[in-house]
Parts: sequence; C-alpha cells; structure tokens
Amino acid sequence: MGDILIDGHMIGYGNKPFIIAEVGQAHEGSLGLAHNYIDAAARAGVDAIKFQTHIASAESTLDEPFRVKFSRQDATRYDYWKRMEFTAEQWAGLVEHAKEKELIFLSSAFSIEAVKLLDELGMPAWKVGSGEFWSEELLDAMLKTNKPLLVSTGMSRWSEIEHIASVLNEKNHPFALFQCTSRYPTELKDVGLNVIKEIQDRIGCPAGLSDHSGTIFPSLAAIARGAALIEVHITLSRDMFGPDVGASLTPDELALLVSARDALLLMDNAPVNKDHLADELNKTRELFSKSIALTKPMSKGTTIKQTDLCAKKPGTGIPFSNIDQVVGKKLINDVPANRLLKWENIE
Repeated sequence: MGDILIDGHMIGYGNKPFIIAEVGQAHEGSLGLAHNYIDAAARAGVDAIKFQTHIASAESTLDEPFRVKFSRQDATRYDYWKRMEFTAEQWAGLVEHAKEKELIFLSSAFSIEAVKLLDELGMPAWKVGSGEFWSEELLDAMLKTNKPLLVSTGMSRWSEIEHIASVLNEKNHPFALFQCTSRYPTELKDVGLNVIKEIQDRIGCPAGLSDHSGTIFPSLAAIARGAALIEVHITLSRDMFGPDVGASLTPDELALLVSARDALLLMDNAPVNKDHLADELNKTRELFSKSIALTKPMSKGTTIKQTDLCAKKPGTGIPFSNIDQVVGKKLINDVPANRLLKWENIE
C-alpha cells in the first residue's frame, strides 16, 4: 500500500509527518476538561486530536482488572470505563469543537457500538490500539466503513503484523502501522526506532511512532528518520491525575515537537547547491579570507622580500597565492603595515 489520505492530509513517506495528540482518558470523565484538551492541542499546532470512546456495557465486565491500580473513586475497572463515557450528543460537541479549531477528530473505538457511534459522527479514520490488534469483530466493523486504519503494534509479533498487513492489502484497504511499546512510560531503550524502518521495508505502508516515553526525543528522532505519523499522549500538566501522565507531553512540549517537525520538513525540502551557495556568499567569503600585507611599514623604492610579507584579512586585496609575483618587486609609494598591499603599490 502507498500513501493514505485522511481528511485532506496525505500521509506517507515524503509528506509532512502527521502529529496526533492522544487525550485518552486524561479528561477523567469531565466533558469540560475534554474540551480544554482540544484547545490546548490546537494551540500546540498538531494535526489531529484523539480520544478513546468507551462504552462500558459493550466492552467490559466486572471481571476486568485495572492495568494500573490508580483510581480512588472507582471500585472496578468497569466503573472506571463507565465514568469515562460521554453521550452521543457530547461526542458530537467534541467533534464540532475540533473542527472549529481546524483539528482532525479521531477516537479509538473499543466496541462495535463505539464504531457505529463514531462512524455516524463522520470520523475520517480508525485508530486501532495495541490491545485491539486481535479484535477481529472490531476490525471487521471498521473495515466495512472503508475508512483508513491506523494500527498500533505495541504487543504484536512480526508474524502477526505481517498477517494483518496481508489481510488489509488483499482487501486493498488503506492503512498505516505504528511502532509502539505498551509500557507507560516507555524507557528510551525500549522505544524501537529501528522498527519504523523495518515496517517501511517489510510491509511497504506508511509507518510511524506511537510513543509513551513522556519526552519529545523519540518523536524527534522518528521524524528525522522518516516517520510518516507521530502519536503522543498529552497532559495539561505534570500534576494532573491519571495513569498516563508520566507517559505524556505537556502542551509546551507538544508545541516544541510541532515546531521541530516543521523545521525539519523545511530543511529536508530545501536542498543546497554548494557551488551556488558559495557564489551567493562571495562577499562574506572575502571578509573571512586573507590577502597579502606587509609585516612592517615600508618606503617607496624598497625591494620587497618574502620575509616582508604576511597574510591578513580581508580577502579583497592580492591573494596570498600570488606571493611569488610580489617578491622582488619595488614599491612605488610608501605603504603602512596596517593596510593591504595593492597591485598599484608595486611596479
């Protein structure tokens, strides 16, 4: 598969790296806070904001354990997912807010019911989290919408990655793959930048990084290596509550990442011709280069010896490479030591 198109954004090698700010459950079930995250992501300049759409009754049971035991108000994981729910009208309001801020709205669906809800809201692509990689019924529901899939590979083997890629290729369905390590936060040694290139080579689809390190360094390195997509978690502050705060970037860090992406893109798209650049810098070159000067003041009629000559800035006089043409000549006027020697000074 080649490049993919998401709401007017072409994604793939050679295109502008696509940056997604992942809110996840950082809103803690607060609709107002969810809207705040849209504003913060827009100010940072990302391309898309992503939530997670959980419908507790459709995806979970009372038997599901907490990944990280962090909640002081939810007796069970099911209760937590219930608290994270928004109504269809509330989701529609978030979608509209994102559009107003010129952000692409994305949300990971964790049930067929969530797929239906988000599809009706016009979501342009599906983000498949690492934990849903093997959810065939969920993938089938997404495929029926004919929208691109953005798939994280955080817990997957190469055989599984190649299998899902072959299925999507057979269906001629547009998709991209994220290198991801499902640890929160991820240590830098476990980020796996090498896998991005391996995905490009082995699968041939747009490849990106879904990062949980809590720093901008992996994303910067991934962009420099040609990653087509970047997904990072966002937190309004390091003092916020939630299991993913340590794996997230602040709005200021996210803005720095976007600025760096744009700067790298500008440099990559502006190849330099060394000869042409040297011509343009000729005046500067003269300032930094040197010409022939005298080591001491000398009077008219004096024969110039090699020991009388030295090289001094700027390079607007007689080039020092012409020293043999100067030695043995006589001065036709007095010349001080603090001025360049000129051709008109010698016979």
